Amino acid sequence: MTHPPAIETNGLTKVYGSGNTEVVALREATMTIERGEVVALLGPSGSGKSTLLSAVGLINPPTRGEIKIDGQVVMRGPNALVDVRRYRRERLGFIFQKSNLIPFLSALENVLVALAISGQEGRKAKRRAMELLESLGIADRAHNRPSALSGGQQQRVAIARALANRPSLLLADEPTAALDSTLGRQVMELFREVGHENQAGVLVVTHDQRALDVFDRTLSLEDGVLTEDRGSHAST
Repeated sequence: MTHPPAIETNGLTKVYGSGNTEVVALREATMTIERGEVVALLGPSGSGKSTLLSAVGLINPPTRGEIKIDGQVVMRGPNALVDVRRYRRERLGFIFQKSNLIPFLSALENVLVALAISGQEGRKAKRRAMELLESLGIADRAHNRPSALSGGQQQRVAIARALANRPSLLLADEPTAALDSTLGRQVMELFREVGHENQAGVLVVTHDQRALDVFDRTLSLEDGVLTEDRGSHAST
């Protein structure tokens, strides 16, 4: 069965202010990320990366343009065509610079919370959570709280939590910024494995160009203008 692209944008534009104070943060951004494709988004600070990520994550709607997820138009200009909160919960996964784990819950419980929010509880949910932790090599720390985990382990738990609802699109904002180069590369490689094995589209905002070879493609943003390197970086 052929899936529609995980995400498509057409002419995505975001304008802040008006008149003399108008700032165009994103200019006619058009892109497609297929299911199972892992893409890096590069660009200097202030280039519009966070604006693009928050738009496709249905957090901060665009001024103009269209967003399509799994073949369905979900946003047209600033107007949502779906129940945004429910859609984010069911179709999207988010990972940030900090793991943002709940400190008084164990690794397993952090993943179970995400499953409970999407309406999954009981033995089936626990089995799903443990399978995710196992696949990310951290099942042996399932009952540890975040304070007992390294930075890399915390990010693995955050990835497991983001994958709990089987998202078609996984969005990561500078997920390795707080990690050293070795751990950072390991996490980037995890994104590649997760995207390919779970058939999820993955978009990773990063400043770190040392691990670009793990990605299928790179996109670049400069002054709100999106350009694309169509060459493949990842080894097959």
